[in-house]
Order: sequence, then structure tokens, then C-alpha cells
Amino acid sequence: MSSSPNPPGPWRPGDEPDLDRTVAYRIPRAAASEAHTVRLPSWTEPEEIGFATVVGPPAPTPGQGRRGRGWIIALVAAVLVGVVAGGGVWAASKLSGGGTQPQDVLPANAMAYVRLDLDPSAGQKLALFGIARKFSATRDAFGGDDPREALVTALQKDDPELSKIDYARDVEPWLGDRVGLAVLPGDGGGDPVGALAVQVKDEAAARAGIAKLGLGSKGGLAFRDGYAVIATSQKLADEYVKAAPLSGDPHFAADLGALGEQGVLSFWMDVEKVADAGWSEVAATPVLEQIKGMRFAGALRFSGDYAELAGITRGGTAMRGRPEPVNIGELPASTVAAASVSGLGDLLREQWPSIEQAATDQGGAMVRQALDEARAQYGLSLPDDLATLLGRTFTLALDEQDLDGALPRAGAVVTTDTAKAREVVDRLRAHLNGMERSADIATAEGDGRFVIASTQEYADALNGGGTLGESETFRLAVPDAANATYAVYADLNRLEKLYLRGLNDQERADVEKLRAVGLSGTHGEDGSTFTLRVVFD
Repeated sequence: MSSSPNPPGPWRPGDEPDLDRTVAYRIPRAAASEAHTVRLPSWTEPEEIGFATVVGPPAPTPGQGRRGRGWIIALVAAVLVGVVAGGGVWAASKLSGGGTQPQDVLPANAMAYVRLDLDPSAGQKLALFGIARKFSATRDAFGGDDPREALVTALQKDDPELSKIDYARDVEPWLGDRVGLAVLPGDGGGDPVGALAVQVKDEAAARAGIAKLGLGSKGGLAFRDGYAVIATSQKLADEYVKAAPLSGDPHFAADLGALGEQGVLSFWMDVEKVADAGWSEVAATPVLEQIKGMRFAGALRFSGDYAELAGITRGGTAMRGRPEPVNIGELPASTVAAASVSGLGDLLREQWPSIEQAATDQGGAMVRQALDEARAQYGLSLPDDLATLLGRTFTLALDEQDLDGALPRAGAVVTTDTAKAREVVDRLRAHLNGMERSADIATAEGDGRFVIASTQEYADALNGGGTLGESETFRLAVPDAANATYAVYADLNRLEKLYLRGLNDQERADVEKLRAVGLSGTHGEDGSTFTLRVVFD
């Protein structure tokens, strides 16, 4: 596998792309709900974007008609697949990244928002094209130089009734580069509704083209600042284009400002508004009360070496203080996978009353049984002993040596009271030995660290620390690791021998381009951040 010549570090707007790097992403599907629906003008299912669906409020009610749904599916799918495989002519001709955004024309009372941009910054666009050319799924997806043409092709496959649509005549003259979807309060206090903003180049042509495509035939259409705004009724469409824009909302503006570069795909949600709109009973429960007032924003963006999904949360119930950094970069350089989190011990103590309450509630028999066995069989004092083993920071690690052997080298490093941790482990070891089975628990300790590992050799190696943080692959996959309060890392180049067997030549070629994956972030009084990266060879 080749390594990147570019210096590691966090992504910054304007980073020069390396067109020999590549990526694929999955975003979890939003759950559908029968009780609380988000109605959009004519589509019927959660809309998939390439491989995935953006997390958000529940899906629209079924039965709204195939034609509108097909157009939306075609739009977002063609955009994400078509833009990355369309060719260099289109990319080279559209590198501005400026202009009006969908949030400038959608209403400020939106509770959730998703934006897809075919015209991001030049660096984003070029990196995206270079990435797509690496993978068989996107390399030859479209032969033309305009990803919007793929929209018509996909639409015609989804709905044969539109076979007479001609891209050059009916779509190309008006379709722009950006689309935004807002989830808004229902008219008169009803269920939430959706509004779609599609950038257009010619309003008259757009009106005719949208009508021919069948989008909005049962809803309303209005125009604002170069966008067609499509709503569930003409009344709402007219109201939306006159309303104050979402971009002027102070919370929205601050959240996107903190997020930074919005990349190709971005999204935002006011969690409290969503809860108040249809999930008030759930939001009122003690466990979820802390999310009230919370807002969430994220973006999918690209660089030459990697793609990243970055996000922030703001508001909600603030934490007391900020957990200490996990220092995952201090693991041995031979580490191939690791996961680390700070503050688990304190979190367990804080949530213990809720756990005990769950054990007494109806249906809590399994929880009660687990707690009783921990106390009686293992002699644990709960929650204190378990909180000691989770510590202030807790890190799991897997070593490259003996990776595919009978006993892989694995272990945990805990920042905790080492004397208390040793006493708890000794009790567990004595219990296991009393059951006439060997208690193969290797331990090491020093300088506030307590180590539990599969072998004594590996326990000593973990206790001695290491230089994983100096690895270029690690630094690309886990940005700002020194300040992270949680992190996950996997070196796919060194792990791939475990999963390459059985793949055909094309699958193997695609998988071998994946270099590493990492997740890092912080959580504290001012909210949380996360960065999920896939790094490529």
C-alpha cells in the first residue's frame, strides 16, 4: 500500500486536493414513523442519497404518488453519483462555490434542514472527482460531462411514463446546482411538512419543466432568489418565499459557523423543535430530557487523502466540566485498532439511579439478574467497582502481532485508582480460579494506569506506552487526537488480511484502496464535536 506524501493534520478549507485518494460513505437511515409523519409534495419514502439516508425526522406518509418520489430520488442519487463520475469538463467549468444557498430561501422556522451542493469550493469538487474515479461503483457510472443529465436517466428508469422527457430540451435549460429540503411546522399545528428548494436558471423554463416532471402537481410552486420552492400547497409556497430565511436565524448561523466548511452535503436540526412537533411524550422522559434545547449540525466534505463526516452539537443539558483527553496516540505503534473514551466511570455513577430504576420496572428481570449475579458471584460492589474499572479514561487496543493467531494480543488501558482496580481484578481472578478454570488475566500498572491484557508481554507493552500518534496514517484518520475525549481507530492496511479472502478481483481492488478509518471528538460544557474520516491509498 502506498502512503500519502501530504502532511497530516485536520482538514481546513482550501486544502489542496490529491486526486489519487478516494472514499465511500454511509449515513444511517432515518426511522419511519406511522404516528408522526413529515409530508412532502408527492413523494412516499425516505429519500436515499447515494448509499444512504440523512438522519432526520420521520419519513413522509406512504401513498403520495410515484412520480414526485422518483424525481427526488433521481435528483439526490444522480447528484452524488453523477457529480463524482461525470468527467473533468463539467468540474473544470464550475469551480466558484459561491452564490445563494437553499438556506437563504427556505423559512427560518425550519426544525430540520438538508442541503446538497453541486457547486462547492474548488478543492472540495476536485477532491470529490478524484475520489470517485478510484472506485468501480462510480468510475464509469455516467459517460457524460453533466451530472444533472444522470437525473433524467435515473428518473426515466424509475418511472417509464417519463420516457418522453428530453434532458437537453426539458431540464438542462433550468436546473441549477443546489437543492435544499426543510422540515417545517404543519399548517395550523398539524403534522410537520416538507419544503424543497431547487436552484433554477430560468423561472419560466423551470415552471414548465417541473410541471412536465410531475413534481408539485398536487402542491404549490413559488420562486425566490433563483430557486423554485415546492411545498404541499400553493398557500404555503407563497408564505415560504416571503418569510425570513433560515440563514438569518441566529442559532442556525452560529451552528454552521462553528461547523466550518459545509462541503458537498450539510444538515442541521433543532432537536427541541423536532421533539415539540411530534415527540413531546418521549422528550419529557427523564432520560431524554437532557436533549431539550439541543441543536445538531454536520457536513460531508473531502480532501485529497480522505473524506470526512464532521458534526457538532450545541445547547441541551450542559456537562459539568470537560473530561480529560484519552491520549489514544500513546498506544504502541504496532496497534491496528483501538477505541478510547473519557468519563465512563463518572457517567456510570451519574446514571446508576436510572439503571437501578430500570431493574425494578416491569420487564427489568434481565437487568436485576445481571446486577444480582455481579454482586453475589463476583463480589462486586456496584456501581463503585465497575466505575473503578471504567476509570477516567478507558482504552481498548488490538495489536498487529498474532492478529490472525489463536490468541490475538488485546488489552485495556484504564486511567484510574490503580490500587482499587488491582483489588477488584484480584477478586475476579479468585472467583474464576474457584470455578476450576484458569484466570488468564495479565495485568500491569504504573503512573496512574492500570492495564488488563491477554498476555503479560502485551500488558507490559501497553503499560510502557508508545508512538502510535507519530504514524502518518493515524494522524490523518484521527485529527486533533491530543485533545480528543473519545476516539476510534482502525488501520485497514494492516487489518485487510482478515477480510480480503473470498473477494473477487474487482471487490479486492476497491477494498485495497481503503487505508484507515477514524473517529475523534470532544464533549463538554460547550457541546460536542465529532469527525469521522475514511483515509485512502
